[in-house]
Amino acid sequence: MVSTYRLSARSLRETAMVDLQFTALRRHLVYQGTAVGHGEAASWRGSLPVLARDLADAGLERVEVLLEHRLPLSSKRTDVVLAGVHPRSRRPSFLVVELKQWSRVTPWPESTTLFDVDGARYRPSLHPSLQVRGYADYLRDFTLALAPARASLGGVAYLHNASDDGVAPLLASPEGIEAAPLYTGSRRGEWLDFLTRHFADEPGSEAADLLLRSKIGPSKQLLAHAAAEIRDREQFQLLDEQEIAYRMVVEAVRRGRGATTKTAVVVTGGPGSGKSVIALSLLGQLAREGRSTLHATGSRSFTQTLRKVAGQRSRETQQLFRYFNQFIDATPNDLDVLLLDEAHRIRETSVDRYTRKEMRDRARPQVDELLTAARVPVFLLDEYQVVRPGESGTVDLIRDRARVLGIEVEHVDLNGQFRAGGSEAYIEWVLDLLGLESIPGVGEIVHEDDDGEPHPRPWPGDDRYALAVADSPEQLEEFLRRRLDDGDSARITAGYCWPWSDPTASGELVADVKIGAWSRPWNVKSERRVGSAPPSHLWATEPGGFEQVGCVYTAQGFEYDWNGLILGPDLVWRSDRWVAQRAESKDPAFRGRGAVDAPTFDRLIRNIYKVLLTRGMKGAVLYSTDPETQEMLRGLLPTLKSIRGPRPTT
Repeated sequence: MVSTYRLSARSLRETAMVDLQFTALRRHLVYQGTAVGHGEAASWRGSLPVLARDLADAGLERVEVLLEHRLPLSSKRTDVVLAGVHPRSRRPSFLVVELKQWSRVTPWPESTTLFDVDGARYRPSLHPSLQVRGYADYLRDFTLALAPARASLGGVAYLHNASDDGVAPLLASPEGIEAAPLYTGSRRGEWLDFLTRHFADEPGSEAADLLLRSKIGPSKQLLAHAAAEIRDREQFQLLDEQEIAYRMVVEAVRRGRGATTKTAVVVTGGPGSGKSVIALSLLGQLAREGRSTLHATGSRSFTQTLRKVAGQRSRETQQLFRYFNQFIDATPNDLDVLLLDEAHRIRETSVDRYTRKEMRDRARPQVDELLTAARVPVFLLDEYQVVRPGESGTVDLIRDRARVLGIEVEHVDLNGQFRAGGSEAYIEWVLDLLGLESIPGVGEIVHEDDDGEPHPRPWPGDDRYALAVADSPEQLEEFLRRRLDDGDSARITAGYCWPWSDPTASGELVADVKIGAWSRPWNVKSERRVGSAPPSHLWATEPGGFEQVGCVYTAQGFEYDWNGLILGPDLVWRSDRWVAQRAESKDPAFRGRGAVDAPTFDRLIRNIYKVLLTRGMKGAVLYSTDPETQEMLRGLLPTLKSIRGPRPTT
């Protein structure tokens, strides 16, 4: 399924004038599973006829116009990509165009890159030149056909409704104008000249073919590049809300020293939406500015891995990565910034069995300790990833406690997602499968049957993501092993439904996860490797990790190309609904002092499987140990009949 709506500039002009193109474009996006609001449709009607007229007046009606072009491995879409032939180099030429109907802007306080836009629904807005540069850089990073030696690529912002006076703050922003050209309606002549410098009056069909058929370059995985990211922020390209979140934090820090009030920034987003990339980008930038900055999580695996990878040659860098419970006695506002990654794992208190008595007496709610430890605390979280009793990190909690402490809160929602190959269809299918949206206190029911019960939908298919059900754990493992042989990364995870033994006296892992004749050990418990098995915090990233089965505590926060998931008997399908079976769980977090009531266990176990289902970048293969659940999955998914191809086949 082609993700881009394509036509010539002449066709756009001819059909846009009679409104036919907008209906076709909307149907195309809806067919892909992308909702189109009235505001987006109105923007097409306001901008695309203007662009079509300008291309005609510039004598470029044979240029190809790619509308709503989706960025590789992402759900983000550009407004327009123009494809043609460069008039001088004769190479394929591409131009990413950001169309804005803005007419008047005012600067965001003390910022030259964020702006208030008259009539805009959301505040603030990023300088459009920075926005389009991000798109162009990202497209270049992930599209092999756009290597500089093969093609030219640029970005431009076109504010056709604006005069220079109305958007003067944009034109006065050095960082913005250096990022990409910006033209207003007052500069239409310059805009037409700009177009003719990038395109010859020749057909752009071959260039468009080149772009749309290009191989996609490998994703810059977070941990593989963390070390370089600390030294050089250019390793990751932030887009839209990611860039806004980054800049809101930077601006809050810069005004924080002289301010009488504090600001906390909350960044929310689902798996793969870029929360950790933002955190690492901020850590590197603020450290280079000389700001006192720390990164903290509630995950041992994530923190230890970042210490090893990002700080592999620097003990000082390793010290930048801490845990949430290390701020019990922190001096208020001693830090400029505290970056709280995976803040959904905030606990009610930092006190544990190792906490000294005098510290216990001073302990407060953990969220209060984190809010007061820095002038700008930054919380990055996904409420759907609360998976353990006692985890309490939510937007409402942070807002409520900040209000009590007199701290202002700014909130950014990352509505794009980059995990699962950018497949929004897969993320929605996972939520629908688990009925997460129907759990009281979380949201509305996604899909119901006639009785009002949540009912999973068959997988609709998406060429951006491969999904299948295996007949056995042996078949699941064999398929993933073939993917490893192809050079991809892969892991097997499972619900915590089997015992987890310590290594034997001879130093071998016990194959605790047993399903029929198939068995494998859990990942290593400790931070020391056992034979060729990596320590727990490196299970997801070191090659030896494929030989063990991971659980949610070692998989959460990480990603790999291919994901094999074994659903255990702790969550099973019965007739027309999911049933959470606490007795089948071997997780100590749900036993003894960690016991929770039945509704809470149900919510947490679904969140656990949601986390496990969203680790794969290219595809996932599922298998349930429960016959009725396995039969239900067979009714929703293609069966994994062949393990030779790169993707599951039906």
